[in-house]
Amino acid sequence: MGFFRDLFGRAGRVARGQANKSMDVVEDATFEATLKQTVRDMKTELNNVVRSSAEAMSHHNRLEAEFRKYEQSSADWKDKAKLALDKGNEDLAKKALAKKAESDQQVAVLLPGVEDARKASASLKDKVSDLKRRISESERNAGTLIARRNAAKASKKVSQALAGVGDGSNAFAALNSFEESVRREEAQAKAFDSLSTDVDEDLEAEFDELGTSNVDDDLAALKAEMGK
Repeated sequence: MGFFRDLFGRAGRVARGQANKSMDVVEDATFEATLKQTVRDMKTELNNVVRSSAEAMSHHNRLEAEFRKYEQSSADWKDKAKLALDKGNEDLAKKALAKKAESDQQVAVLLPGVEDARKASASLKDKVSDLKRRISESERNAGTLIARRNAAKASKKVSQALAGVGDGSNAFAALNSFEESVRREEAQAKAFDSLSTDVDEDLEAEFDELGTSNVDDDLAALKAEMGK
């Protein structure tokens, strides 16, 4: 069980490694396209926000127009009341003032909503302007990111080439591999040469010992010569 567990564990690591490598390749191939698509999505979102904002502002404009209409009506009835008084017709002036009161009532009812709509409309304009600014900035940054990434990848390839590392297609890495192989062969040759030299030296020493005169033998020969 331990063997199979280890086998499948290594197989899983290999599979995950290949999957991650594949994802890296896909990411490299789609980085620029994905980044540009992200900017396009932001512009689409901006268009949706602009449409929603335009609807909200249109409602505010209608409310504002109605509010202005009642304000103008109040002013008109006030002028008519003045005219009636100038003509000495108080009854007509009262009727005009009654109409003015009706308009003033409508103005009072609409005023809170109009003020809220004004604030909301101003806020929407500011937010849309800020969103447009941020999207323009993001679009510029996208171009900068693409240029920086391409420069970084190129720099990485140059550094890998100079260091003799990287993928299997790296000629510098292949050359380093050949150099390492030659160094190993040279080291082995030196080792065998050293062993051979040691053997030869030992053999020569043995022959030297055979040819070296022995003091005891020399003494015996001298005694024989002298008759002793």
